[in-house]
Amino acid sequence: MNLPPFKTKMVEPVTLLSRGERTKRIKKARYNLFFLNSPDVAIDFLTDSGTGAMSENQWSVLMQGDESYAGSTSFARLKGSIKKILGFPFVIPVHQGRGAEAVFNKVMLQNGNIVVGNSPFDTTRAHIETRGATITDVTCGEAFSAKSAFGFKGNLDIKKLERALSANKGRVGYVLVTITCNSVGGQPVSLENIKAAARTAKKYKVPLFYDIARFAENSYFIKEREKRYHNTSIQNIVLETMKYADGVLMSAKKDAIVNMGGFIALRSAELYRSLSPQAILYEGFLNYGGMSGRDMEALAEGLREGTEEAYLKHRIGQTRYLGETLRKLGVPVIFPIGGHAVYIDAAKFLPHIPWNQFPAQALAIALYIEGGIRSVEIGSIMEGRDPKTGENRRARHELLRLAIPRRVYSREHFDYAVEVFKKLIKAKKQIHGVKFAYEAPVLRHFSSTFKLLE
Repeated sequence: MNLPPFKTKMVEPVTLLSRGERTKRIKKARYNLFFLNSPDVAIDFLTDSGTGAMSENQWSVLMQGDESYAGSTSFARLKGSIKKILGFPFVIPVHQGRGAEAVFNKVMLQNGNIVVGNSPFDTTRAHIETRGATITDVTCGEAFSAKSAFGFKGNLDIKKLERALSANKGRVGYVLVTITCNSVGGQPVSLENIKAAARTAKKYKVPLFYDIARFAENSYFIKEREKRYHNTSIQNIVLETMKYADGVLMSAKKDAIVNMGGFIALRSAELYRSLSPQAILYEGFLNYGGMSGRDMEALAEGLREGTEEAYLKHRIGQTRYLGETLRKLGVPVIFPIGGHAVYIDAAKFLPHIPWNQFPAQALAIALYIEGGIRSVEIGSIMEGRDPKTGENRRARHELLRLAIPRRVYSREHFDYAVEVFKKLIKAKKQIHGVKFAYEAPVLRHFSSTFKLLE
């Protein structure tokens, strides 16, 4: 057992409601776990976004927050932290990742454009499609193979990337690499693959951008799995990774371990000038962008802490412990285990439930009723409908995600979750599928409601 690189300084009570009460609460929430209230939940694996525990240093710097509308010293510190850690000179702060996507795509995309990259997450897809653009997914084939133990399932298939860029000259808005790749199980992208993607994008004169919500975890996997980087510091791997991109978009609620915040970071002064008016229009002035000064202070510190190797080793070790323990029980876990979450193949766990009865949502409901654990579907509900045909898109995998908040839970919490799964294994035949009671038109997993099928 590895020694955690921190100790607890503040605690929050956890309450486990009775099974009968949990059944009432999920029914009242219309079987959408987003509609559960926090006190309804004993262990919250819904998301790792904004749910981490800040450090004593982060709490301390909150008191230094400069709340000036313009010329904030807190923004200057954030900008300096981004320049030092990521290497980008131009910074546009935003309230969170989807704010970055909204501003960025308003300028970068027009109707009929194409974005090429590895599998985007749902909010990313929605922002691209809302602009009338489409996505060409060139994720490597290993990502969709349950039998493959390939260590970089987030990689782009470079041959597919080249074909997409060659066939769509003049239509590709940009190449987007998501590190790590949430939609395929939190899987990392290798530096070798990033370099190859950068060369290919440059060949076709298409800009390359990253979604870096979990860049630090990706860097840890590079150090662990790419032989040439075994003896390279996380900080240097980060800088090496970033130098191949024209810019990045970040939801800082993940690897910067803050409750709110994000940014766009760029190399080009010209692109910065193009994005700035849209940022002011939608997010706020360029010195705060939807964040308070204290938020920016915590973000600047969190970027540094998020790249500490001892922290990352513990962080990824927790996720790996839960995933490997469940795997030993026979739970069909996506392997290798990702950085921020454990992904369960719900279609294999519940083979009697067809894809269009949403087995991952059914499993999420059962997990809550059985143990008070909140999780989220990453499958055909989240995949949504094709904007052109209106047909349901079938996900390649019907996944249940157990996202691990940073610096929050102990091994006992994970052991409890394992015990709940032991009960579900015995009762899986009693779990039934679901159908929509109300289907939201966009990002439907957030606000749709469901009915249980008998």
